[in-house]
Amino acid sequence: MSARFEFRGLVAGYGGTTILRGIAGAVAAGEVLFVLGRNGVGKSTLMKALMGFLPCREGAVRLDGREIGGLAPPERRRAGITYCPQERAVFDELSVADNLFLTAPPGAAARLAPLAERFPILARRREQRAGTLSGGEKKILSFVRGAIEDHSLVLLDEPTEGVQAENIERMEAVVREQCAAGTAFVVVEQNLAMAERLADRWLVLDKGQVVAEGSGRPERAAIIAHIQV
Repeated sequence: MSARFEFRGLVAGYGGTTILRGIAGAVAAGEVLFVLGRNGVGKSTLMKALMGFLPCREGAVRLDGREIGGLAPPERRRAGITYCPQERAVFDELSVADNLFLTAPPGAAARLAPLAERFPILARRREQRAGTLSGGEKKILSFVRGAIEDHSLVLLDEPTEGVQAENIERMEAVVREQCAAGTAFVVVEQNLAMAERLADRWLVLDKGQVVAEGSGRPERAAIIAHIQV
């Protein structure tokens, strides 16, 4: 595999507490890497480290062969990484429309049109303040905002949390379409069914370490064996 994005030996944490202990993974262009595991095992911490919001004490992060571990989050975004966080996924005080276009690149309006048809809630709530949306609607807004950025790598942290089944299916369709165009995805999820349908590669974390990994669609029984309390 020629990796679009890879990380090796990541060690990171908060203050004197180490959360990530030697985490490694990789994803090629057009692939989806799922990061799975129970709550509190370091999945969101990993995503923050990959985007640069949490400095790594050890390890390397490379995008298209370029070491980016020393770059700040805005620089990683300019390098081609989109990040849709689990928490504070939208700007609550701004409208839905402003959330979509505040940092949108040229051509975003054209890319939004088919997505607005797929997720009509955004058109209906266009002028509504984003903070008044439900949790699932905020996730859809964050996901679509990320989808129109047209970056080579997308980091999605719990994108389906609180989202209705039909909209999860629409999200999956968008991921497939963007993968077909060469985009790579790293997805943190509790939704094992989504991983079964979309994963090209997968990692299972526990206590800040990779305890299982594989390529191809993961078998649910194999995953569950590693994420039970």
